[in-house]
Amino acid sequence: MNIDQIKIKAWKVGVGVGVLLMLFLLAASLKELSSISHVGDGAPVNTITVSGTGNAYAVPDVATFNFTVSDTEKAVADAQTKATALVNSALAVVRAAGVADTDIQTEDYSINPQYEYQNAVCPSPAIYDSGASSGVSGSVSSGVMIPAPVYCPPNKQTLTGYQVSESISVKLRDLSKAGSLLVSLGSAGVSDLNGPSFTVDNPDAVQASARAKAITDAQSKAQGLARELGVRIVRVTNFSDNAGGYAYPMMAMATNASVGAAAPAPQVPAGQQKVTDSVSVTYQIQ
Repeated sequence: MNIDQIKIKAWKVGVGVGVLLMLFLLAASLKELSSISHVGDGAPVNTITVSGTGNAYAVPDVATFNFTVSDTEKAVADAQTKATALVNSALAVVRAAGVADTDIQTEDYSINPQYEYQNAVCPSPAIYDSGASSGVSGSVSSGVMIPAPVYCPPNKQTLTGYQVSESISVKLRDLSKAGSLLVSLGSAGVSDLNGPSFTVDNPDAVQASARAKAITDAQSKAQGLARELGVRIVRVTNFSDNAGGYAYPMMAMATNASVGAAAPAPQVPAGQQKVTDSVSVTYQIQ
């Protein structure tokens, strides 16, 4: 065998090996594509998406009040002593209404200096004749009167005392006592009283009820749409919950109260709260 024949044989062997390698790579690629296609076999081809809305109603079972006590004295210690006496009296009223300590919270405690501002009195300006010549006998006036410059002293700021304030938040769970508690707090000497605002102690349960109604609404819409389209619903492929949440009603009261004769207890209706939930559901159809 000569050298040319050896070269030709080596070339054929190389070509054969290359072809085999290409076939192997092609087979591996087809296998991978087959695997990917198999994974995607379950993916929906035709889908419909519907939305559903559900409403749930709940009667509030918690009323929240906020009140502030304050006192102003020349010395900080005196103001703190009197403010402490006032807040302790108010808290005694709150606890007497059956409010637990876990439902009583201090929101703010502040000490603020109090000032008295006095505006300085400016002296009346002196008026002189701009046409008169100083020291010249028989000078003639021009008749133009010009005020002389005036210096005004600065305003005065005088420290008169200190105001001590403490703000308390209270959760009342027995709503039948809301009116009487408002009156009792007013008689206890609080300086500012706001509330009540009504909430539901377990909002998740109400939200779950609204969501269940929203899902039922979406299912009903999907079934009706499937009948109209002449298709069959296979399964759910996507779901999203867009909770609307609570619309919190609030009946607010404010008073600058002072100790005196007890006022009649007001009616404090709690009403009800509407909870809305909306969902979006995608179904595979055939």
